[in-house]
Amino acid sequence: MFRWHTVAFWEWNSIDSNEVCGICQSPFDACCADCKIPGDQCPLLWGKCKHCFHLHCISKWLETNNEGICPLDRQPFEAAT
Repeated sequence: MFRWHTVAFWEWNSIDSNEVCGICQSPFDACCADCKIPGDQCPLLWGKCKHCFHLHCISKWLETNNEGICPLDRQPFEAAT
């Protein structure tokens, strides 16, 4: 009888592994505080200002910040398309 023990490794392929979310300070390969598992359930969002955040982090930031500004450069935050 054979037993298989699998191991998986997940990472975003377009982000430097040393970069972190400017809001929660967690690496982009990890998930935000609201998520349990990194990946498609915890996507990243780039702004036109070239800053990147976990989608859930920037969504909460923009909901609580009435000015709608980027937390890193204090410019109006607009999602890049």
